[in-house]
This record gives sequence, C-alpha cells and structure tokens, in this order.
Amino acid sequence: MSELNGTHDPHLKSWVESANQPDTDFPIQNLPFAVFRRAGRGEAFRGGVAIGDQILDLAALHEGRVLSAAADTPGLVADALAACGQPTLNSFMALGADAWSALRAALSRLLSGTDEAAQVALVPQSDAEYTVPAKIGDYTDFYASIYHATAVGALFRPDNPLLPNYKWVPIGYHGRASSIRVSGQEFRRPRGQIKPSGTEDPQLLPTRRLDYELEVGVFIGTGNALGAAIGIGDAERSVFGLCLLNDWSARDVQAWEYQPLGPFLAKNFATTISPWIVTLEALAPYRAAWTRSAEDPQPLAYLDSPQLRQSGAIDMQLEASIETAKMRAAGQAPQRLSRSNFRHSYWSVSQLVAHHTINGCNLEPGDLLGSGTQSGPTPQEAGSLLELTVGGKQPLTLESGETRTFLADGDRLILQGWCEKEGHPRIGFGEVWGTVLPPGS
Repeated sequence: MSELNGTHDPHLKSWVESANQPDTDFPIQNLPFAVFRRAGRGEAFRGGVAIGDQILDLAALHEGRVLSAAADTPGLVADALAACGQPTLNSFMALGADAWSALRAALSRLLSGTDEAAQVALVPQSDAEYTVPAKIGDYTDFYASIYHATAVGALFRPDNPLLPNYKWVPIGYHGRASSIRVSGQEFRRPRGQIKPSGTEDPQLLPTRRLDYELEVGVFIGTGNALGAAIGIGDAERSVFGLCLLNDWSARDVQAWEYQPLGPFLAKNFATTISPWIVTLEALAPYRAAWTRSAEDPQPLAYLDSPQLRQSGAIDMQLEASIETAKMRAAGQAPQRLSRSNFRHSYWSVSQLVAHHTINGCNLEPGDLLGSGTQSGPTPQEAGSLLELTVGGKQPLTLESGETRTFLADGDRLILQGWCEKEGHPRIGFGEVWGTVLPPGS
C-alpha cells in the first residue's frame, strides 16, 4: 500500500490558481489521469492530468521536454510520458507502480514550482472531450457491499436474504467490456425477456424497472501471468487507480434471466465510468482500517493480512443524484438520492484482486473491476433505486413534484465521489453521468 510522500503535503500549492480552491476536485495532491482531446478539432486522444479546472497535456509535455528537470529518474519519467502520449493508458499502466509514482512526483514538482514553462501544455477542462481511458480487455463486476446484498436478498428471500457463501468468498460475474463508455453516455432503454406478474409466459418488452448502481471501478495496472496468482500483499501494486462506475441494470429482465447463471442482458447494455482515474498513491492519506465483525467468518489466509487490517479500506464519500427531463427544462439543480461511503465495503480492493487471480486467472493492464453497488448501513445510504424504493413498492417523491420507483426516459443519473480528512485537502473523482433515452423501434 502506498506510503505518504512529498506529493501528499497538505501545504503544497500550485501556480494553477484554480487548483488551490477548497472546493476543487483536483488540487495538486490529486493529479488523476484521463484520456482527452480538445473538442471539435479532430485531434488525437492522449493522456492528461487534471489540475484545478485545467488538464495538463502529457503528450505536449513529452514533446517539449519540460519535465526532465523536475524528475529524480529522468529516464523512467520520459518512458512514462511517452506512454501517456498514446490514445489509451494501457502502456503506461503496464509500466508499473514505480513509473506511476515517478511521473506523479515529477508532475507535483513541476506544478508546485515557480517555473511555469508547462503553462503552454494546459487545456481548459471546459474545452475537452474524453474517451474511455484504457482499452478494457475484460470487465468483472463484484458484489462487495454486504448491505446491498442483504437488502436485495431480503426482497426475494425474506427469511434468508444472504446466501451462505457471501461472507466467505467475493462474489462476481464477468460483464461486457464493449458497452463501457465514459461520462456523458446516452443509451436507449433496453429490451429483454420479461415475465410480468400473473402471466405464464415471458414477453419481449422494454424494461420497466431500469435502475442505476453506485459503484467504484478498479483499473488494473501490471496484472499477472496466466497461472500465477497475485498475493494479497502485492495486490495493490497491481492496481493503477480507481474511478466512479454506474452499472445500469434492468431489474425486470434480471429477475427472469439470472437463475441459474446470473446477470446477462440485464446488465450488458451500458456501463458508464468517470473519465478520471485517481491513483491509489493519491488516496494514501484517506486509508482506514479494514474490519470484520468477530461474529462473522474471518477471511481465509489468502484474503487476509496485517496490512489489510491496518489500512485496507478507503474513506471515500459516494453520492448519487437525479436530474429529470422536467428538472432540466426548468433549470432545477439535480436532486441527491443517496450518499454512502466506500469504507463500508465488505470486501476490499486488494481482496478482489487476490481472489480474482487465486485460480491462475490472468488480469491484464486496463482490465476493469467493479465493486458492486456500494450501499451503507442505513436506508438513506442505498446505492440503487431497487433498495431506495423497496423493490418499487415505495415511490420516491422528488422536489419537482415527480415520483420515481425506477428511471424514466429522459432521466439523467449523476454519480460523484471524493475523499476529505482534517488536515488534508479534499480530492475528488469528478463526476459520471448518463442519460436514458426512449427505446428504439
């Protein structure tokens, strides 16, 4: 797990003035990565780092050779910058934790120094468009919140909401990488087989129970060779960073199809991620102890370590908001639906990686893991409408006067995440949003 170093100094300030504002997601202590280009100019996509309301163009830095003086290891930093100039971050991710840290340290020095030579490499975020930051070869979605698993299980199995294996093994399924898009995704309401209550036969219909899932995405960096497991003590060095993730779900399609093999068409039509990946190194000040109740089974040895117990959780606020078409037309601000925290997760990032590879499965640079819906211990911390409306039985009344059990056409769902701690700046993940369109013909 990353140790604190000079990049975490809470007193650091940047010559990019917007990075010094207390409400920014992107102070100099953050420096998250994305792939971007200036909108409308036909440029190639390339890597960038957020600083305040600007993007530091890493391809331009590499071409201008303005970073070498700020680097302790110029060769390693030059290789990292060259990799970041490509249209995906896969090559940079594959370089490993030493390269990620070296580049981040050099960028911190450059942006906090008095030399503003890099100013020519700044692009306003308002002028940019983004794409998925890596070529995602595989996507696995987990079920890591016990509060979500229990609440959903209670809807279908009131007497036995949590299946017996849940507290022993991180549950996951393989999703569809091809339908993952970056924030701003618009998608048509999906169709699927649905078996309405009281009918004998299923019908092909547009989903009537479209939902969101408030999740954290985990981007794999170096990965592992086929047949070689990643031990829990090394798992986080294989993780490049975290993003926000919305795993859109058609609950009525899911209810009919998920037995015996789990989700399929109910979840593979759209997944939306934030453009910014916050490195695990940036999150080091916001780590928390990972705990497991003494009443619960303790993890098997391959899923446990003193390091995990000491600082395996991440104190990260997560929030979901809705903006209906009516609210947009009236100029109303989005309304918060719920807020939770990633530290409530029953299974940690390192446990997800260690378990995924214990059978020899090979993770590769750019692979994505989803945490599963991150709900907290109270009803107000639920990370989906399925929970917030108790399976659609208790509609929510919005400030616009509208009601929702599940998402309507025109609804926009917005997820945000951030870390804050006394004595340290707030660092954020930006936001991820997507909009539901009417079903196609």
